[in-house]
Amino acid sequence: MRDQRSCPEPPRLTTAEQDRNTRRSVLVAVIDLHPAPVTVSELTRQLTRSPEYFGERDAIEQAVIDLAGFGLLHRHDFRKRPDAFVTPTQAALYAYELLSEEED
Repeated sequence: MRDQRSCPEPPRLTTAEQDRNTRRSVLVAVIDLHPAPVTVSELTRQLTRSPEYFGERDAIEQAVIDLAGFGLLHRHDFRKRPDAFVTPTQAALYAYELLSEEED
C-alpha cells in the first residue's frame, strides 16, 4: 500500500491570491481576444470548469468589476441586455505589450 504522506498536498491559496489569479486570467483572456468584444458570460464559460457554479461565475464577474475599477477594462452595459461586453483599455494593452517585451 502506498504511503499517503509521500504525495504532498498542493499549497492552499489565500483569498487575495485567488482573486489576483482570477483577475490576471480575465485580463489576459480579454486582451488575447481583442479587438473582438467578449461578454462576461463568454469569459465565464471560457475560464471556469463549471460556469453554472455560483462561486466560479461570481469570481469572474468580480474580477471584471475590479479590473474596470482599476482602469484596465471597459464594461459596456446596455439597458436591455443582462450581460456586459468587456474590452481592454489602451492602458491595459500598452502595459501588456511592455510586459510581454520584457519576457522575450
